[in-house]
Amino acid sequence: MKFFIDTANLDQIKEAQDMGILDGVTTNPSLMAKEGITGTDNIMKHYVNICKIVDGDVSAEVISTDFDGMVREGEALAELHDQIVIKLPMIKDGVKACKYFSDRGIKTNVTLVFSPGQALLAAKAGATYVSPFIGRLDDISTDGLNLIAEIRHIYDNYAYETQILAASVRHTMHVIDCAKLGADVMTGPLSSITGLLKHPLTDIGLEKFLADYKKGN
Repeated sequence: MKFFIDTANLDQIKEAQDMGILDGVTTNPSLMAKEGITGTDNIMKHYVNICKIVDGDVSAEVISTDFDGMVREGEALAELHDQIVIKLPMIKDGVKACKYFSDRGIKTNVTLVFSPGQALLAAKAGATYVSPFIGRLDDISTDGLNLIAEIRHIYDNYAYETQILAASVRHTMHVIDCAKLGADVMTGPLSSITGLLKHPLTDIGLEKFLADYKKGN
């Protein structure tokens, strides 16, 4: 399972990269704004700065909702760095743009996916990644994890190469459950990754080991 971090915070990205377990980054205009990154030029520079830290794919989102606008923005983003993945919305023109970029060998991430049918369309259009938002489904009392299972089943039926990128991951158990279901990638806050480190028996065991060592010295 690949681990992506969902943020525009360079310090958090570096912390995850330094752990040696980071495979990529996803971000969006809201996360950029949270870090005070606004304006097209500043956002473009920030994407490059992210690519300089992480070794893997970096999803960069278009803001246009029409085909021509998505293509124009996507081509400009793709020119920034070879790690950039064009993040497209799951709408009709988004699927069309996904096919356009896929045919040209440019990686894509179809986002805001909430149904198996949407995921199927993304795979048909050649998406590199499809991003089902499991946390947002949980928010409306719908089983987000079931969506991961349904997409996995469909993709396995037809050997689609599109990777399931479990997005809107909120906590550590989301990560574990998505791994059990066969999601190819998870993306979430740093806390959802570092939370995997924690177990009280680890803390108790380490404390005892250190105490016993001190007794003999």
